[in-house]
Amino acid sequence: MKRTLGKSGIEVSALGMGCWAIGGPWRMGAGQAGWGTVDDAESTRAIHAALEAGANLFDTAANYGAGHSERILGAALKGRRENAVIVTKFGYDVNEATKQVNPYGESDAESDAAGHLREDLEKSLRRLDTHYVDVYLLHLWPHTIERALAARDILEQLVAEGKIRTYGWSTDRHDAVEAFSGLAGCGVVEQQLNIFDYNPELLALAERMNLASLNRAPLGMGLLAGKITPDTRFRDDDVRHSVDWFAGFKDGRASQEWLDRLAAIREVLASNGRTLAQGALAWIWGRSPVTIPIPGFRTVAQAQENARAMEFGPLTPDQMAEVDRILSR
Repeated sequence: MKRTLGKSGIEVSALGMGCWAIGGPWRMGAGQAGWGTVDDAESTRAIHAALEAGANLFDTAANYGAGHSERILGAALKGRRENAVIVTKFGYDVNEATKQVNPYGESDAESDAAGHLREDLEKSLRRLDTHYVDVYLLHLWPHTIERALAARDILEQLVAEGKIRTYGWSTDRHDAVEAFSGLAGCGVVEQQLNIFDYNPELLALAERMNLASLNRAPLGMGLLAGKITPDTRFRDDDVRHSVDWFAGFKDGRASQEWLDRLAAIREVLASNGRTLAQGALAWIWGRSPVTIPIPGFRTVAQAQENARAMEFGPLTPDQMAEVDRILSR
């Protein structure tokens, strides 16, 4: 399965690999923002396994692991760079030594994302050991549109210079995406989208503006893979232990409502030989031809299972309708 990154014309696999979890522990302000301790050798093997299974898009960010995710991805792709499409993001002050990350502010041009954009890109290029980034995303959800447009001017220059191939904004704000994404260099938007939590208006906007929709949390931070139960507990260094912005978890536990709804549609998602995770990804492809889910991974097995979802393709229209019927929507 293939997709095109909107106006950029860049062809990619219909599924990407989210590299947040392979960054290891790090802190955003005072809170834990990583997914716990990682095995870098296993992360590298998983990246190679994804490539071998036909997934060539990798989504990382400067803040994931305070630069560690970018470094692992860059090292894993050494000698294979031409086979991969790299997405990375900017908008944060990253301290690799302390594993501390803080968002740039809004107070003046020197403290916002635009004021640091070129410097931050160069740092990401060094960590990724590459001369260019395929997709560069503004990663500050609450950034004002005025500030974002200042960054967009620089991003257009970087496209012309060949430093990046296309760009976009990782945000779920309809007004922000509409204002930001109209120029030729912008090919994507990154939005939260999964079977229980999605923004159909933003997805429709992506279709209208010829943008690829990269989909955060397509497996509900792991809950939609079917292996998390009401008794599951997360370590203190796992972001799910204290996440307060994602509806699938509360007080370190999976939402019982989400678990019940998942049980109700399990048979549809797992039909035709799919695993539950593969069915959840298939639902996303069934929603729109511009969607590209980017599930996270930490192991070879996870990367392979996710990539194999492309062998099945999207749910059929009848299956999509059955899910909606069961969920009364």
